[in-house]
Amino acid sequence: MREIYADNSATTKLSPVVLEKMLPYLTEVYGNPSSIYRIGGKAREALDQARENIAKNLGAQRANEIYFTSGGSESDNWAIKGVAHAMKKKGKTHIITSKFEHHAVLHTCEALEKEGFEITYLDVYENGLVKPEDVAAAIREDTALVSVMYANNEIGTIQPIPEIGKICRERGVIFHTDAVQAAGYVRINVEEQHIDLLSMTAHKLHGPKGCGLLYVRRGVPIETLIHGGAQERGRRAGTENVAGVIGLDAALELALDGMEERNKRLSSLRDRLMDELLKIERSRVNGDRVHRLPNNVNMCFEGIEGESLLLRLDMNGISASSGSACTSGSLDPSHVLLAIGLPHEIAHGSMRLSFSEETTDEDIDVIAAVVPEVVQYLRNMSPLWEDIKKNERKGQ
Repeated sequence: MREIYADNSATTKLSPVVLEKMLPYLTEVYGNPSSIYRIGGKAREALDQARENIAKNLGAQRANEIYFTSGGSESDNWAIKGVAHAMKKKGKTHIITSKFEHHAVLHTCEALEKEGFEITYLDVYENGLVKPEDVAAAIREDTALVSVMYANNEIGTIQPIPEIGKICRERGVIFHTDAVQAAGYVRINVEEQHIDLLSMTAHKLHGPKGCGLLYVRRGVPIETLIHGGAQERGRRAGTENVAGVIGLDAALELALDGMEERNKRLSSLRDRLMDELLKIERSRVNGDRVHRLPNNVNMCFEGIEGESLLLRLDMNGISASSGSACTSGSLDPSHVLLAIGLPHEIAHGSMRLSFSEETTDEDIDVIAAVVPEVVQYLRNMSPLWEDIKKNERKGQ
């Protein structure tokens, strides 16, 4: 059976080029970078060079504004909790975010609410976009932080980050963006886009799992994440994951090299598949089709359950998802789809497909042929679909 991996928003295949660059730091230059002897010094040099490279690729002015973490969730938690607790000392206890953020942001905000912080959850519109004017209207004198994701992890919509960042900078409010899905697909420049804190991770762009970063603009108040040693300028103790950092650096470099041409091809595959799947009765694309990641297709099919759809696709050799891999054990409809106004019965029938540069035209042809067959198979057994058709006949 032909195996088609179409869940690259959950994680990606490690690039052979990235692996090759990581291997020496697992088998040869394995010293602790905090050590004073030669093998440790070589590891330190590689770590420092990777930090310089990454800072340059993100448009940061200083390499020491890059802090290495275990991944996106840690970076989100540190950014939000670290700034919230630092700003609380200044009497600022209000945080603004959106209703369709990743749970690493939403659950962190919920935890802060229990500590007495007030959270404003901005509405997201049917097109899956946050409006900058809503951010401006929500900012108060006691606002400590605004956190809006760069691109949504489920429906792929790209947010107006430069505009939101400019508003926050003009109002003197710290701005954080979760760029886990966006990195490698959009040009990020933290200085030009007025970003104060940015989270990202390696495994979404063909790098290793277990390594990410938090960009913290110089002067932004943030509390220490892990106490212990002096690593990461004393803000995140623990021996650095040198091989992971080398992988993160290499993966970001590869993603940015030829990004525009790759995005053009992926967008073409994406749009072709959307157009084919929209031929299915009572189907819909979720989120804006223009302001969207080039590799993301998110659709709903009325009258079926998303979990059943995914299982049948897997039986046909297609790996897909219904949304965030972090909530794959939940039977509740996607909070993202509910946030853009979909009713529960439609949101339950969702499917997310996300591609990589390895996705072929033939893969798209197979998916375009299999999905309609699976949807029809499930609808034939669905009482909900039967009710939908009955109501249609009554309305005629």
